[in-house]
Amino acid sequence: MYKDLKNKKLNDDEFFQEREEVLATWPTGKDVDIQEASDYLKKIPDSKNFAKKLEVAKEKGITMAQPRAGVALIDAHIELLQFLQNEGGADFLPSTIDAYTRQNRYEECEKGIIESEKAGRSLLNGFPAVNHGVAGCRKVLEAVELPLQLRHGTPDSRLLAEIGHAGGYTSNEGGGLSYNIPYAKSVPIDKCLRDWQYCDRLVGYYEEHGVTLNREPFGPLTGTLVPPSTSNAVGIIEALLAAEQGVKNITVGYGQCGNLVQDVAAVISLREQCEEYLKKYGYTDVILTVVFHQWMGGFPEDESRAFGVISLGSTAAALAGAEKVIVKTPHEAVGIPTKEANAAGIKATKMVLNLLEGQRYADAERLREEVDLIKAEVKCMLDKTYELGSGDLAVGTVKAFEAGVIDMPFGPSIYNAGKMLPARDNEGYIRYLEPGNIPFTKEILDFNREKLEERARYEGRDVSFQMTVDDIFAVSRGKLIGRPEGI
Repeated sequence: MYKDLKNKKLNDDEFFQEREEVLATWPTGKDVDIQEASDYLKKIPDSKNFAKKLEVAKEKGITMAQPRAGVALIDAHIELLQFLQNEGGADFLPSTIDAYTRQNRYEECEKGIIESEKAGRSLLNGFPAVNHGVAGCRKVLEAVELPLQLRHGTPDSRLLAEIGHAGGYTSNEGGGLSYNIPYAKSVPIDKCLRDWQYCDRLVGYYEEHGVTLNREPFGPLTGTLVPPSTSNAVGIIEALLAAEQGVKNITVGYGQCGNLVQDVAAVISLREQCEEYLKKYGYTDVILTVVFHQWMGGFPEDESRAFGVISLGSTAAALAGAEKVIVKTPHEAVGIPTKEANAAGIKATKMVLNLLEGQRYADAERLREEVDLIKAEVKCMLDKTYELGSGDLAVGTVKAFEAGVIDMPFGPSIYNAGKMLPARDNEGYIRYLEPGNIPFTKEILDFNREKLEERARYEGRDVSFQMTVDDIFAVSRGKLIGRPEGI
C-alpha cells in the first residue's frame, strides 16, 4: 500500500515535509507562503468566498448556477469570466484547467502560453493556473465579483491546489477516485487517494487558521449511464476522506441520468445518506451541499434541442433542491463553446431555476421507493468496502476497486474492474444490467433484472449489451431510451 495509506489525518510534520517537495515541483511554487495566503484569503469578501456563498444557497433553499470555462491567457480568461458573470448572470465562476496541467506537464503548458500569445488566441483547452502562479490567479480573482473554483480532472492536484488556494480560489473540485478512474489509465488508486489526502489536508490547515474553503468531489464520474448508487457511493467515500483531513465545507455531486424521478431521488438519497455517514463517523461540524451536473453524455447538434436538454437538467436540479447546478451549453455537440453560447446556457438555466424557485418534487411513494433502493445499493457497496479495509475506509476503497465491489462503467483506468454494465429500464431509470462483483442482495439483483426484462418484453428483444449501446446514443438522437427502430 502506498506509503502505508490510511484514512488518518496527516500530521503537521509529514504534511509540511511533503509541502517542500510539492512546492519545488515548478518555479511558481516558491511564491506560495501559506501564512500570507491565509491573510489574503481572510480579506476576500463573503460574496466571493465559494463556501460561504453555498451556505447562503442552502439557507435560502435556492439553486445557483455555474458554467465551465477556461482559456490560456490571463487577460482573455478574465474577459471570458466577466462575460459569463455580466452577460450570463452566473452565480459562481470556474477556471477549467488545461489538459497539460492535469497531467503535471508544466513545461508544455509554458510552450502553450507562449504560442497562444503569438497566435492571439488560446491554444490550450483551459487555464494553466500553475504556470500563471499565485499572482496570475489573484489577478483573475480581483477582476471578477464572484467566487472562483478550480475545475480540472487531475489525479495529482497538489501543486495546483497550493497555487490555486493561495491565489484566491476558495474551492477545488475532484478526489482520489473521481479524478482518477474516469480520467487516467494507469494511476494507482492508493497513490491518487494519498495525493488527494494532501489536497484535503491543505484545506483543513487553512480551516484551522480561520479560512473557510470548499471541496467538491466530482459526481458524474465517466458521465455515461452511471447508476446513481455507484456515483453516490464514490461521493460519500470522498466526502468522508476529506472530512478526516479537516475539510468543513463539502459539496457532493451527481450527474443527471435523465429520468426525473430517479434524478430527484438520487440527489435526495445522496444528501441524506452522506449526512448519515458523516455523523456516524464523527464529522458533525461539516456543512454539506449538493451540486447537480446537467447531462454529461452526447448532446443533440441542433441548438434548440440542446436547450431542451439543458432545461430538463435545470428542472431536475431545482426540484431536487440542489444548491448548485453545473451548466452545459448549446454547443456541447460541436466543440468548445463560444462565450456567447456559454452565457446562453446560463441564462436558459437561470430562467428555469427562477420559475421553479421554492418548488420541490412531491415526496410521493414512487420517489421514496427509489430513494430507498439507491440507499440500499450504496450500503451494500460501503459495508463491503469497510469490511475489506478492516474498518479503514482508505484501505478498503483500494481493495474494493481491486475486487470490483465498486465498479465505474466505461472507466479507462486499469485499476477499475470494468465488469459492471448499466442499461435503462422501460421508464428510463438506469439499472444494473451486469452487476459484476458488486455485492448486492438477491432482492436488489432480482429487482434490477426484472425492470430490464420489462423493457425487453416491451421492445420484443432479449436483455443484452445492445440496450446499453443504444442508450448511450439515445439523447443525442432526441430520446432518453435507446429503442429499436419502430418502437
